[in-house]
Amino acid sequence: MESHEKILDIPVEHERNIFGGLDCHVKKIERILKVSIILRDGSVKIQGSDSGVSAAEHVFSELIALSERGNSITEQNVDYILTLVEEHSEVSLAEIDKEIIGYTIQGKPIKPKTLGQQKYVKQIQDKMMVFGIGPAGTGKTYLAMAMAIQAFKNDEVGKIILTRPAIEAGENLGFLPGDLQSKIDPYLRPLYDALYQIMGADSFIKNSEKGLIEVAPLAYMRGRTLDNAFIILDEAQNTTPAQMKMFLTRIGFGSKVVITGDLSQKDLPFSTESGLEQAAGVLKNVEEIGFSYLTNKDVVRHPLVQKIVHAYEKFEAKEKYKESRKNAKNNNRKAGR
Repeated sequence: MESHEKILDIPVEHERNIFGGLDCHVKKIERILKVSIILRDGSVKIQGSDSGVSAAEHVFSELIALSERGNSITEQNVDYILTLVEEHSEVSLAEIDKEIIGYTIQGKPIKPKTLGQQKYVKQIQDKMMVFGIGPAGTGKTYLAMAMAIQAFKNDEVGKIILTRPAIEAGENLGFLPGDLQSKIDPYLRPLYDALYQIMGADSFIKNSEKGLIEVAPLAYMRGRTLDNAFIILDEAQNTTPAQMKMFLTRIGFGSKVVITGDLSQKDLPFSTESGLEQAAGVLKNVEEIGFSYLTNKDVVRHPLVQKIVHAYEKFEAKEKYKESRKNAKNNNRKAGR
């Protein structure tokens, strides 16, 4: 195979960020694209096949653009760019990175990190109601929370309502000490954490006391009409069909709704249909409602989480196949009697 070579200039001030600790990013690019990369002061020499050298050049150009925009390059960034290259996608992570939703209390920009997340954010901007469905770590709740806080700050809505069903994840919390609020708070803690990170504890407490930000279990929504609010229903895979219908019929004028969930992590009793699953089928053709399906490629936590999600997806697909084969055999036996 004919060997090709390319020398790229790397800004010295961005070298450490782009190469990673102990050159871990460079080693990953070499391994995945099957190229040889030689680091020299202010440049890299890439050697390998024509396609490999071209792909590596594109990866480095993306990483340089991200670094120059002030990003700390992570393994997840490198993995995602390599995935796009392997799929011959024309999507640019550096272009996605330009879209800023808002800032955390520490001034860190909040932005989509994958194409799936970018599409999800765009749907929230354009649609009155959006379902964000996908595995853990894809930023479903966090991005929706950031959008809600920005809408609230820009006076696009009068209040923020955050809710999730109080379903125990395989544990019985009913005997926890304290009043009702103390028992409910553990279920809502992830929502509080995101609020504190994005808007700060003081701002949250002040607006909460005024009734402008509300964090409550789904059961508290019954009998209400929610006007001029940004409403987020989190962990929607744990709603029953009746609860989901109750929630969806609370929506009033001037409101925006985001419903998030992971269908692979239901805590409902075995064989109970999820309200999220049913709603996705019933409402799929309603024009004002958007559905955003995120995948393991959109996981932005530690790369190990992406591998875990992918492994479980393969395992669950195998189990479903075995179950369908078993059911087919049973049906054939019954038909033969």
